[in-house]
Amino acid sequence: MRGVTKRFGPVAALSGVDLDVRRGEVHALLGENGAGKSTLMKVLSGAHAPDEGTVEFEGRSFAPSGPSEALRLGVAMIYQELNLAPELTVEQNVMLGNERQRFGVALRGEMRPVVERALAELGADDIKPTMRVAELGPGQRQRVEIARALSSRARVVILDEPTSSLSRRETEQLFEVVRRLRAGGTSVVYISHFLEELQELCDRYTVLRDGKTVDSGEVAGTGVDHLIEQMAGRSLDEYFPRVPHERGDVLLELEGLTGERLPRGASFELHRGEILGLFGLVGAGRTELLRALFALDPVRSGTVRLAGVEAPASGPRERLAQGVGLCSEDRKEEGLALDLSIADNATLSRLDPFVRGGWLARGQQQRACERWIERLGMRCRDARQPVGELSGGNQQKVALARLLHHDVDALLLDEPTRGIDVSAKVEIYRLMGELAAAGKALLVSSSYLPELLGVCDRIAVLHRGKLGPAHPRTECTEQSLLEEALRGAE
Repeated sequence: MRGVTKRFGPVAALSGVDLDVRRGEVHALLGENGAGKSTLMKVLSGAHAPDEGTVEFEGRSFAPSGPSEALRLGVAMIYQELNLAPELTVEQNVMLGNERQRFGVALRGEMRPVVERALAELGADDIKPTMRVAELGPGQRQRVEIARALSSRARVVILDEPTSSLSRRETEQLFEVVRRLRAGGTSVVYISHFLEELQELCDRYTVLRDGKTVDSGEVAGTGVDHLIEQMAGRSLDEYFPRVPHERGDVLLELEGLTGERLPRGASFELHRGEILGLFGLVGAGRTELLRALFALDPVRSGTVRLAGVEAPASGPRERLAQGVGLCSEDRKEEGLALDLSIADNATLSRLDPFVRGGWLARGQQQRACERWIERLGMRCRDARQPVGELSGGNQQKVALARLLHHDVDALLLDEPTRGIDVSAKVEIYRLMGELAAAGKALLVSSSYLPELLGVCDRIAVLHRGKLGPAHPRTECTEQSLLEEALRGAE
C-alpha cells in the first residue's frame, strides 16, 4: 500500500499511509483508537475505496469493488464483532456466499470436503461441520470465521482485536492457528492493543498515528516502551500511574452472595479509598458477581451491606440510589445508547438537576457534560456528538462519566479498559487512582493480569464461582494468581 489517503468529508482518516506485508509473515498493525488502522484495513479488504494512493497484491494492482471481490481475490477481513449466522451450521457459515450449487440445489457432497479441509488446516478437531454456530464458544466461532477465509483461498487474513473476548486457553489456540497460517504461507495482519501478544506472535510491525505511518520494523529487538512512544507520540513514563490513596472505613460488604448460577457464596469487604481487583478465568463468575451485586441479575441468598447497614435492592435503580454504580464490560450492547449524544449518555441516570417545570433544560445538561468532557479528556466535537461516532477509549470515558455524574461511592468496573488503546488505558488508570484518593471504593474485574497488578491494592480470585481471599498486591504474581484461578484458593 503506497500513499493511501481516505477522507470522510473534511476529515482525513488516512494521509499518505504506506504498508508492506510479506508472504507468510504475521504483521502487527499498531496505533491508538482513531489512528486509522480500521480504515486502512477496510481499504485493503474492499469496504472503502482510497481517495489517493495505490494498492498492489502479489505484484498486480488491487482495487476490489467490495469485500466479496476482495475475498475472491485473496484478502479476508475478520472483525472484532464476528459476522456469523448463529442458527446456521458451521458448514453453512463457512460456505455462505460461496455455495456449490446446481439448478438452485446445494451440492453438499462438494461443500463438505472444502469445510473439513479448512477446519483440518486450523487444527479445529473440536468443531464439526454439522454443529450449529450458536452452540460454539467465542474461540470456536473465531476459527469458523478463519475457516471461511481459508475455504475462499485467502492469502492475506486480517485479524482485528481477535483476543479481546477470548479466555487464555482460547487465546493460545488462536496463536497456534496463526502460526499454522504463517507456516502455510498465508500472511496475517494482526491488530491488537495487547503488546505482549504482538511480541510473542508477530514478525514485523507498522505504527500509525493520526492517519500517517510513523514507524515500522522487526518486532524482535523492539521494546514495548518504544512501541508505546511511537503510538502515543510522547513518552509514557508510567504505564500504570499510581496516585497515592489511603484505605478508609469499610463501605461495601458481601456475605455469602449467591446468584442463580454464579457466584457461589461470595464474601469480601471493600473499603473507601481502595481498588480491589477480581480475577478469574472465563466462566469463573466475575461478571456474574458484579451483576448480582448491582441487582441486575437475581440473587438466591446472601447479604449486601453499605457502610455497615444491610442494603437489599430490587433492581439497578435502587442500587444507584444507594450509591453503587456498574460499568458494563459490553459498552456497545449494555453500557451505552450509541445513537444518543454524549450529554444524554452521561446524564441519563440522573436528569433531576436539569429538569425545569417538567422540561429538560438541554443547555444546562450540555454545560454539565462539557465539564466531564474536559475532566476526562474526551476527544469529541462537543457534548451533542452521538456516542457511536467516538473511538472505543472515548466511549469508555462516557460510560465512566455517567457514574461520576451520578456521584456513586462504589464503582463496579467490569473490564474497564477492554479494546481501548494504550494512552486511553493510562488515562483511565490515573482516573481510578484519583477516585480512590477522593474516597471512592472501586471493584475492578479484569482478565488482564498486568492491569490488576499495576493498579489494584488487593486482588481476589474466582474459581468456578467461588471467591477466594483478597491478597495484597505486593504478595501477588501473575503465576500465583493464575494458579489460584486454575485450582482454587484451597
